[in-house]
Amino acid sequence: MLELAILGFLYESPLHGYELRKRITALTGHVRPVAESTLYPAIKRLERGGLLTRTTEPGTVAAPRHVLSLTDEGRRDLRRRLAEPAQRDITDENRWFTVLAFLRHLDDAGAQAAVLRRRLAFLEEPASFFYDGDRPLAAEDLDDPFRQGLLTIARATSRAELGWLRATLTSLGG
Repeated sequence: MLELAILGFLYESPLHGYELRKRITALTGHVRPVAESTLYPAIKRLERGGLLTRTTEPGTVAAPRHVLSLTDEGRRDLRRRLAEPAQRDITDENRWFTVLAFLRHLDDAGAQAAVLRRRLAFLEEPASFFYDGDRPLAAEDLDDPFRQGLLTIARATSRAELGWLRATLTSLGG
């Protein structure tokens, strides 16, 4: 998802590494802080793959800054990743939020709707964090107030997302 976030933010405008790291941290940092030791190797991979370029500009105070920009191939790759997210990108909430943050970069409302329909189908399946055999347990099935809280919060979040997904799909005509 780091590569998707890099491509997504650079799709919007060229950025130097520090600013890119700040934006990615704002998007995912509460869950997965972005360390320089993770970010810069990912940038180098994308650069070697021809998806982004690096130019050097003079620094305002000190050392020169490296500004990163997407290539045309990088733009195509981002749109492909958004149009065809892996199943894990649909089912994992944090990965989903990264996809959702940049889904507007797909130009086709039908392609956007197809991705949203996959998430909707996932959320409509009965699920829980806790099971009795194969049966998902609801908050009301548990005596543990902390697990009840987890399931109550998850249910409210899912209901809000389901409502948003259905309304957005309607507005997209899908």
